[in-house]
Amino acid sequence: MSKKSIYDLTHQAMKDQFTAWGFSSFKADQLFNWLYRKKISDFDLMSDMSKAQKSLLNDTYGTTTLHLVERQQSKDGTVKYLFGFDDAKVECVRMHYHFGYSVCISSQVGCNMGCKFCASGLLKKQRDLTAGEMVQQVLYVAKELEPLNERVKNIVIMGTGEPFDNYENVMDFCAIVNHPKGLEIGARHITISTCGIVPKIRLFADQHHQYNLAISLHAPTNALRDTLMPVNHAYPLEELMDALSYYASKNNRKITFEYILLRHVNDTDEHAIALAKLVKGLCAYVNLIPYNAVDENGFQGVDMGVALRFYDVLMKHGVKATLRARHGDDIDAACGQLRAKREGVFR
Repeated sequence: MSKKSIYDLTHQAMKDQFTAWGFSSFKADQLFNWLYRKKISDFDLMSDMSKAQKSLLNDTYGTTTLHLVERQQSKDGTVKYLFGFDDAKVECVRMHYHFGYSVCISSQVGCNMGCKFCASGLLKKQRDLTAGEMVQQVLYVAKELEPLNERVKNIVIMGTGEPFDNYENVMDFCAIVNHPKGLEIGARHITISTCGIVPKIRLFADQHHQYNLAISLHAPTNALRDTLMPVNHAYPLEELMDALSYYASKNNRKITFEYILLRHVNDTDEHAIALAKLVKGLCAYVNLIPYNAVDENGFQGVDMGVALRFYDVLMKHGVKATLRARHGDDIDAACGQLRAKREGVFR
């Protein structure tokens, strides 16, 4: 039986473990310092751990299981990683913005949401990632940035998988990377993106987390969203918007609506007006996203003129919007694309 990864443990879980072993819970602070500040995973190198503590840690927990399978770097500096675990491969993306480096991580191996435009759905879900497997994606990038005197400033859980279909592990991951004794990524620099799992949105609202909530919307009507995103059959827009209104009533937090612009699909003035009406009244903004085409899905992105017109219509109808810059056009940048290529789904 394989050992549980030390990276799966939240700070509180570590405190509980040391207490159960008969040691001070303060040892959790020291262990977090080694793992996340010094980025040392070998228990035997941890000089402030006793011989007995090192022995218990070695007997009970494993450490790094992630390894690099492939790394692609775009001319714009975007880096796409394909990471391997013992039984699976996952993707992660590093992007550079004016505020620093952002990391987009995966939360599952494959995805069952089946969004028609997304490469992740080409390979169905094999399993959830543990909190530690998500943490290791961030740590790998953080270690790579250290020689540049840079650090990870922002985390987006928007890679392969549906985060709210792996809710408990994702919440543990957020607690680990957010903890002040760990990587200390501010809660408002952590974004969780969901395609609209309504019960988990309501749970998230009740738990009053300060992490950012983003909704992968991509269509302003049920008729269109049904054709693009199967999740809409289970949770149509009326239920989704009601859950988001509930979230807004419980948390004083702005909601992001992600909207990939697809040529001749969801990119007209009428679509923009319908979108503005849909989100009106919420503390929210729309993030317009250029589409990284996946040949097997048949969709194409829009040109900049169409994107700017869509943006302008939203703004004129009182909806704040942003237009995301393109990243990684010259590499396999779409979610799931690199893994699907390596698995032979397409070439």
